[in-house]
Amino acid sequence: MTGTTGNTEGARVLGPQDGEIIGPPDGTSDRFMIDGHDSGGAFAVVEHRMAPSALAAPLHMHTREDEYSYVLEGRVGALLGEEEVFGRAGDLIFKPRGQWHTFWNASDVPARILEIISPAGLEDLFRQLGDELDPATLPALAARYGCEVDFELTLPIVERHGLVF
Repeated sequence: MTGTTGNTEGARVLGPQDGEIIGPPDGTSDRFMIDGHDSGGAFAVVEHRMAPSALAAPLHMHTREDEYSYVLEGRVGALLGEEEVFGRAGDLIFKPRGQWHTFWNASDVPARILEIISPAGLEDLFRQLGDELDPATLPALAARYGCEVDFELTLPIVERHGLVF
């Protein structure tokens, strides 16, 4: 990163369906709204759209960035270290770097969160995962982004909350 001057294209407005969307429209998907190149590497914004009872990610930890999840719609559960928390529309869930965490849709209706990632970069991992999560290749891919994943400790969370992963 050589500065934080941001995008030289100027101001813009994104509508509710604007931005790159990866994943099925009626399932769990990501909408990329602001990338690191737009903010000079300072932050990224991704909307996570989660199907009912969907686990958004395996238990993981990243070492380079903090995540701030603002709940737009629905009820979202998160495991932050040893603590389980739940947020509703208007709540902010902070997931600091260096802490094991995961999150899920804790209801039987769709949920949406606005994920602010600081500094930017982790959004590129989300983009590479695309429509498919391959447990065999994810650990090596995540490591390239300073992340670790733990599938073994993810399974009890899935079972305890009746989640789909």
